[in-house]
Amino acid sequence: MVFLNWLRQLKKKLRLRRRNLALGLMILIICTVAAWLYWKEPGTWTSSDGTQKKEQTVFSHQQAYDEPNETEKQLAIIQQSKQQRNTFVKKSYVCGEELQSLGLMKPEDILQYHKDHPQQTVSLDETGNVYFTEDIEDLSPQCKNSAYFGLDENGNLSLFNGVPGKDNVIRTFFQLNISHLESSLPHDTVKQLYSGIRVTDLAEYNSVISTFSDFAVESSEKAATKPHMQ
Repeated sequence: MVFLNWLRQLKKKLRLRRRNLALGLMILIICTVAAWLYWKEPGTWTSSDGTQKKEQTVFSHQQAYDEPNETEKQLAIIQQSKQQRNTFVKKSYVCGEELQSLGLMKPEDILQYHKDHPQQTVSLDETGNVYFTEDIEDLSPQCKNSAYFGLDENGNLSLFNGVPGKDNVIRTFFQLNISHLESSLPHDTVKQLYSGIRVTDLAEYNSVISTFSDFAVESSEKAATKPHMQ
């Protein structure tokens, strides 16, 4: 009887030991695989153009994050050339641009200007001139004084520098479904579009685009083909 009790306890201990051993072995395998995936060298594969390329791993992703952006690349070119360059500040508005000359600047002065104005991007044109560009979510002073929305000769909603005409289009947005527009909007609104809609701030600018986007040719075609619910 004592022997049977001892045998049962021994079997119980062996089962517990096997379970712990299996669990430990599983953990060891998982850790080994994880370490191999983390440290393995990136493989290679052949692209459609026949060149060999590396797989992206944890390290290649980190290197991608550390790559210099376009502004940093341009600044490096400016610094390495060691030559003076004509430099400009360009304010790029939702409507319109303003250009201000900073004159002929040395590389160190250009780099210092960038440090003082980090929100501006840096670019070089084909002649080597430097442009510091700042995007401004507003209309330029000139647009506030003279911008009109209207129709160009092809029926596109366009922005004009002054009363709509053939030679003063600033920007074209989308073609309008004129028949749908004329049958849907009040006569005074349609008449105003033909003669020109004056805008003096960003809110008016966005409101006009939003209103007439419903009458864009593509939007009108989608509305016409949409099944009606009975």
